[in-house]
Amino acid sequence: MFLGVDVGGTNTDAVMMDGRQLHAAAKVPTTEDVTTGIVAAVTELLKQGVDSAQVDSVMVGTTHFTNALLECRDLSPTGVIRLALPATQLLPPLVDWPDRLRDAIGGFACMVGGGNEFDGREISSLDRKGIRDAVRDFRTRGVTSIAVSGVFSPVDPAHEAEAAQLIREVAPELRISLSHENGRMGLLERENAAVLNACLGDVAEATVGGIEDALKRLGISAPLFMSQNDGTLMDTTFASRFPVLTVSSGPTNSMRGAAFLSGVTDGIVVDIGGTSTDVGALVKGFPRESAVAVDIAGVRTNFRTPDMVSIALGGGTVVKSDPWSIGPDSVGYRLVEEARIFGGKTLTTTDIAVASGRARLGDWRLLAGITRPVVEWSIAEIEERSESAVDRVKISQDDVPVVLVGGGSILLGDRLKGSSQLLRPENAGVANAIGAAIAQVGGQVERVYSLESGGRDEAIADCTAAAIQQAVAAGADPASIEVVDVEEVPLTYVPSNATRVRVKAVGDIAAGRLQRN
Repeated sequence: MFLGVDVGGTNTDAVMMDGRQLHAAAKVPTTEDVTTGIVAAVTELLKQGVDSAQVDSVMVGTTHFTNALLECRDLSPTGVIRLALPATQLLPPLVDWPDRLRDAIGGFACMVGGGNEFDGREISSLDRKGIRDAVRDFRTRGVTSIAVSGVFSPVDPAHEAEAAQLIREVAPELRISLSHENGRMGLLERENAAVLNACLGDVAEATVGGIEDALKRLGISAPLFMSQNDGTLMDTTFASRFPVLTVSSGPTNSMRGAAFLSGVTDGIVVDIGGTSTDVGALVKGFPRESAVAVDIAGVRTNFRTPDMVSIALGGGTVVKSDPWSIGPDSVGYRLVEEARIFGGKTLTTTDIAVASGRARLGDWRLLAGITRPVVEWSIAEIEERSESAVDRVKISQDDVPVVLVGGGSILLGDRLKGSSQLLRPENAGVANAIGAAIAQVGGQVERVYSLESGGRDEAIADCTAAAIQQAVAAGADPASIEVVDVEEVPLTYVPSNATRVRVKAVGDIAAGRLQRN
């Protein structure tokens, strides 16, 4: 049996999956420290007759890491070493970071000789002395993590790999994050992804350890896996090395769960939670990935993230009068305390759903005084915003299947413009936790190849082997791995017939990773 948990801004959901059958489900309010909410959700499952000894593995999607970045809290003092000189001096490391976040990690950065051209030629030889000196200086400043970025390192990571070895020789206790393992092409965005990953080191150690300890107190000794933002899983060792890959895992879990529950592998998913609505496209059962830079806590990055449109609309969104408006404020996890139908004083969209007859919960008699025109206007506004978000995600004007999931899906009716069919599958309210429970283990690699020095088949084979190796490192059974996506993009205005190749491989959790602690 697999136990799936997903932490949202309003609710923490948990499910127990017996194979592909839902055995039990629970939904509790998210807590400020997050871990307490996870314990409460799992405890609720155990009360439903779930035997902790039957749990084979636990899959968790959590907002711990995103919250740490947004709140600039508990981040590791981080140093950045860029291998680039004499190039890239105009835009130094951390140049585009918000002051508050840069100050929270220390803002330590330097540039030394190294890096490559797009075709692998060295910009300059690696400045080994400069790296050693930088590490010694960082140590005196209290740095505990180092991010290393080299120009065009995805083409040739040799300089980054050697820099990592030099850092280990000088300061073996420091955590190291290499940009070619975290981001795609684009120096600043890839470097930013590596720095975000590095500064989350302490949070990752505390989070993983805290969840494991909590599960043990509940009598669950099964191994723990964390959800990645591409719809796959990673074991705790891999998660501790790459915590940044958990960012945006919540919407991804919902999309994977929606595909599982509805049978739709190509379509649109509308996930309505308590605070926001996330809309994304499914391609072959996985979220379509964003092809542009993504803003994380005010920092531009280019690591893999789902191509999502998020709007401030959820079950806890506040409806205001004089003049009438919806959001962006939300009561969030305080919905059961503040909404009118639960005896509170705040009018929310959930109250509107009850007043319209779309939902039955709480006490509708507490909605006295809400007029029919207000209800009709609110419903029309909710539908218009949702339809607009769907249109923004679609890549053609044709109607497509739309799957509604999330506890806030009660806000919508049975029709939505732009949809060929509107599906509201059974257990849609816990689709996010189901997505975590059914997830496979994956690996994804993106590299640039010169097809003049090697053929197309050789490039794809090399990238595929690297993706499979990464999936195995994350905990996949080698015998079950399959390649689910191969993408080739020729790089225009670049000589040597350069082509960017991206390969994604997924597989089932290796049996050896399911051994109990």
